[in-house]
Parts: sequence; C-alpha cells; structure tokens
Amino acid sequence: MTDLALYRNIGIFAHVDAGKTTTTERILHLTGKTHKIGEVHDGEATTDFMDQERERGITIQSAATTCFWKDHRLNIIDTPGHVDFTIEVYRSLKVLDGGVGVFCGSGGVEPQSETNWRYANDSEVARIILVNKLDRLGADFYRVVEQIKKVLGANPMVMVLPIGTEDDFVGVVDLLTRKAWIWDDSGDPSNYRVEEPPADMADKIEEYREQLIEMAVEQDDDLLEVYLDGVEPNLEDIKRCIRKGTIALDFFPTYCGSAFKNKGVQLILDAIVDYLPNPLEVDAQPEIDLDGNATGGFALAEVDYPLRALAFKIMDDRFGALTFIRIYSGKLEKGSTILNTFTGKTERVGRIVEMHADSREELDGAQAGDIVAIVGMKNVQTGHTLCDPKKPATLEPMVFPDPVISIAIAPKDKAASEKMGIALGKMIQEDPSFRVETDEDSGETIIKGMGELHLDIKVDILKRTHGVEVEVGAPQVAYRETITQRVEDTYTHKKQTGGSGQFGKIEYIVEPGEPGSGFVFESKVTGGNVPREFWPAVEKGFSKSMEVGTLAGFPLLDVKITLTDGAYHAVDSSAVAFEIAAKAAYRSTIPKAGPQLIEPIMKVDVFTPEDHVGDVIGDLNRRRGMIKSQEAGTTGVRIKSDVALSEMFGYIGDLRTMTSGRGQFSMEFSHYSACPKNIAEDVIKEVKEREAAKK
Repeated sequence: MTDLALYRNIGIFAHVDAGKTTTTERILHLTGKTHKIGEVHDGEATTDFMDQERERGITIQSAATTCFWKDHRLNIIDTPGHVDFTIEVYRSLKVLDGGVGVFCGSGGVEPQSETNWRYANDSEVARIILVNKLDRLGADFYRVVEQIKKVLGANPMVMVLPIGTEDDFVGVVDLLTRKAWIWDDSGDPSNYRVEEPPADMADKIEEYREQLIEMAVEQDDDLLEVYLDGVEPNLEDIKRCIRKGTIALDFFPTYCGSAFKNKGVQLILDAIVDYLPNPLEVDAQPEIDLDGNATGGFALAEVDYPLRALAFKIMDDRFGALTFIRIYSGKLEKGSTILNTFTGKTERVGRIVEMHADSREELDGAQAGDIVAIVGMKNVQTGHTLCDPKKPATLEPMVFPDPVISIAIAPKDKAASEKMGIALGKMIQEDPSFRVETDEDSGETIIKGMGELHLDIKVDILKRTHGVEVEVGAPQVAYRETITQRVEDTYTHKKQTGGSGQFGKIEYIVEPGEPGSGFVFESKVTGGNVPREFWPAVEKGFSKSMEVGTLAGFPLLDVKITLTDGAYHAVDSSAVAFEIAAKAAYRSTIPKAGPQLIEPIMKVDVFTPEDHVGDVIGDLNRRRGMIKSQEAGTTGVRIKSDVALSEMFGYIGDLRTMTSGRGQFSMEFSHYSACPKNIAEDVIKEVKEREAAKK
C-alpha cells in the first residue's frame, strides 16, 4: 500500500486574477504532467476546461489533478477566485489538508482573498503563501507581507527575498541556505542557476533570516535554549520546526515569484513537500450519527479502518456523472458496495478514476488520503458520506449559504421544456448554492444563486452545454419579512358537526427574535392544558406558515413563538387539530405584530484608482450604501460599504464607466435589514399586481 506520509492534498486559492490557475499550470509543467504550458489569457489553461472559463479567463469550478514531486504525490485542486463561486472554494477546503494562498504582488490582499482566508481559517487548513506577479508594475513584496499581517491578522514567515522588482525581477534568495536562485528570460522554468546572493542584499538577508529562525525555534523549547546561547540549530531541525508551526497554524511560510514568467515555482513545490501536512498529520474527521450528534468516533487515516469518504463535488460530463470524493479512512475497490448514509441506500462502485482536469485514468481501487472520482453514482450529492455498509457512520456535512438573487426562466419552445428539466436537475447536483423552484401559481421556473455572474453563467451553461434556449426575466431580490412588536393572543379551532370533531385551543406570545435566529419555538404550558404530545404539532403549524409572510408572501424570519396555555378535548383533540389551530393563529396574529419587509444587505468591496474615489463614493451613496471604510494602497483605494442588493444590479457596468474600466468590486451577503417604507410599498404593490395578473 502507498505510504500516506508521501501524500499532499492541497488547494490553490486567491482573489480573481492573482494567478492561481497560472501557478497550477506551472506546477503541472514542472512535475512533468504537461509538456506544453497552457495560458489563461489564451484560453488554454489545463484546469479551465469549460467554454465559459476559457472565454472569460476566470475559473468557475474547482478542478482536480494529481502530479508527483520528489516522490511525493500531490493532489491539487485549483479553485475559483470570483465571489459568486466562493462555494467552490469552501467545499474544496473542506477536503484538503493544506493550501497555497496566492496574492498579487501589486494588488496585495484583495477582497476575495480575505473571504477565502477566512474560510481556510474556519476549516483549519495549513497554508503557505505565494506573493505572485512580482514582475508587474507596482509590485512590492514587503508591502504585501505587511498587508497580510494587518488585513488578514496572519503571521507570515518570510522564507525568500526577491532579487529586483517589476521588470528587473530575476529571482529570489532562499533565506535558509543564503543562496540566490536566478532564472533567465527564456521562459523555461528549468533554466536557473543557484549562486551567491547580490552583495548589496547581505544586511537584509541576515535581518530576515534571524527573524525566520527565531520564529521557527519557538516551536521547540530545547532548540530555543540552545539558540539563545548563541548556537544556530542545523537546517534539518529548523525545517522540522517550520513544519510543526505551519501545521499548527502558528505562521505561514511566505514565498514570492512570478508564475507567468516561471520564476520561483520550484521553491513552492519544495515548500509543499517540506511544510504542508500529509493526511496523517491533520486532525481526524469526527464521526456523527444520523441525527447529527457526535459519536466520539473518528475516521482515522488508516487503510484497515472502515471506509469513510465525503463526496465534495458532482460534475456531469460526456462520460456521465462524476462524483469527486475524498477518502478519509479505509479503502475503496472497484465492484464493491458502499452505503450513502444520507439516503440510506447502497450503491455499487463501477469505475474509479483519477482526474487530471477533464481527462482521466482508470483505477482498480483507492485508499485513505486519496482524492478520486467515481463514475455513474445515482443518488449522491455534495456533502453526502459514503461508507462501509457493515459499519456505517456519517462525517460532518457541509453547510451552504442561501441564495440571494433569483430570475425567472422559460424555455423558448415545448421541445426545450423537457430538456430544461433534466439539465436543471444535473446543475443542482453539481452546485449546492444553485436552487430551482417552480412558482405554483404562474408555473414559472425560478432559478436562484449567489450573484448576477453566477446566474449569468448558469443560463450560459443551459444554452451551450445542454442546448436549451431560454428566455430570462428581470432579476428578483430575495426579500424576507419579520415582525416588530410583541403580541399575546389566543386562538380556538373548533369543528364539531357530526362524527368525530376537531378541537384545539392555544394561547401564545409572538415576538421579534434575535437577528439571524430564524424561527424559535418554546412551550411554557404547565398542568397539561395542552398535552405534551401536541406541542410538536403546534410548532409544525407555525413553522410551516412561516414560509409565506402576510405582507407580500415572502418567508418570515427571526420570530419567537411561546406557547403559554390552551385547552384540549379528550375525544376531539388531535395533532392535526392543533396544527390547524397554529396555522390559523399565524394568519390572524402576524398582521397585528407590525410586520415589516426586510431586504438582503451586501458587503461591497470596491477597488478604484484614486482619481475616481469621489465618483465611486457618490454613486454608492445614491445606491443607499453605507460607507464603512476607505484604505489607500499604492495602486488605488479600497472602499468597503454595506449596500442593499436591490440597488446593485448592473453595478459592474456603471463602475467600469466611472473608472475608465479600471475599477473592480466583489460583494457577498452580509445580513437582512429593514426596507425603507417607500421601497417596501413598491415591492408589495408589485407583488400584488403580479398575483392579480396571474388570476
């Protein structure tokens, strides 16, 4: 069996355009996986294999590939940087042991890098840092290192120093060995020489090397003592300490280079092998039972342990459905039967393949630590656990954010209608942040997602990949409703005409809940006036009713309902009677509790050249934006603000016009907030007009 100590499961993540995919291309070339280097801007990148990715020059879905460096097996996932596809980063981090955070040498720590860094912190993934694009105008390695400390609150451990800047960037000095790596301009990454560093850098090298060793030896008390006595530990001991601190997330080894110009990538590969953890060095995944409670067991990374694997991505291609899985423990063999703990059904494993972007290699089996794909699984979705049917257990599932924007789509003709249903079914399986609903009254198909670009790409995939022509409606905002007042009320449901009757009386308090709490139900009934077995029915009646608000039919959020008293009839009372009572109570009480429309507020992060700051802020204010902060950098200003989603449609076009095409922005959902009265009235009126038109 393969030695797990030689495995590295890593992801490459960063802001849009910091050079993740280019870095992946260089790694694949250096490790001998590809012979021709593909360029993103030519639409030739290996891991960007969707038409939409090649045209737009961005990564949309995370791609998996495997390569080897110094006898170590690297399973690499290249993730998207655009905020609308953050879900891809999140689910990839969930199954990785280590990561490479790529930052642009001139752009520094950009909005999406912060989000991805936060996700990586949540997932406790060890990382090394690459400050890329040092050949670009305005690139400054030392400034980016300071930003990493200030903006991310991280602790970068500088491992190399750049030789030259911008056009004069030729290589790096490895601080551990005090040797300079110099690349020529042939563009061949293997054309480099290792020599003595430039004399004028001597002081800087010693200063940063001292900081590096001090940080490293803090990981080992004995070495620290020896070092304080003036003896420098040997290279092996220093590396061991760096590895220990990296895995413990105490610091992040930081490198620099230019992936596009093929400079500095070998040192990144060495760092992946030297400092990032193997599957045995990360915390084992806790096992939970089917109700979501911890069992105290762990999926240990051992081949003879029962099989535990997590499906983290579903992809549909010309060969059928591919289910990407990370095997945490045990082994998986072709022809074996596995249990999906979510559906409770078993499935037979037909073909197992190792992926290289969109080409594949057939395997007979896989084991703990592997990231592979299974072909033709029927009912598996992202986040499902696959395990040994004789010894079942579930791994912690993934949590996905709710969509914030929706549009109506309609097939152009009858023939497209059936195709659209099948295509949408496949797309939901592939992307858990993409939802589809049918409006019961109008029969319209509504698709929901994380942003305009997200839905734009989905419509494009429908047209091109699945050949379904659709007409697209205007984007709709996911408004919600809440209440503002506390109301004590009572309701009696009585139906006693012939045969067995129905009776249920409830007394209750309806009050605003904590923001973000959703629906909270509590019973304070004493003395058996409403028997305990009927409490769940009351809760179910209220909870189901919350799906449709009383103002404009949007779901109701952040409400607490307390059942205080009531009455029942020995013969006529039933769970159904109390559920009906709760539903009717909802309809009669919520309108008295000061219902209010609330709208999604987005965290908007805009980058603009300095000359256009006034225009951008003025425009955000017109969009009901609340400016939170401004930070000046060398290449421009970052403006952070909270803006209502309804005001952000088409923003990218306006921003480009204002900034002569140089502005960028990213946005993600922040919270729900009360809608101004005039806007709420317009939304309610529009909803009522739509409903009247349907009738």
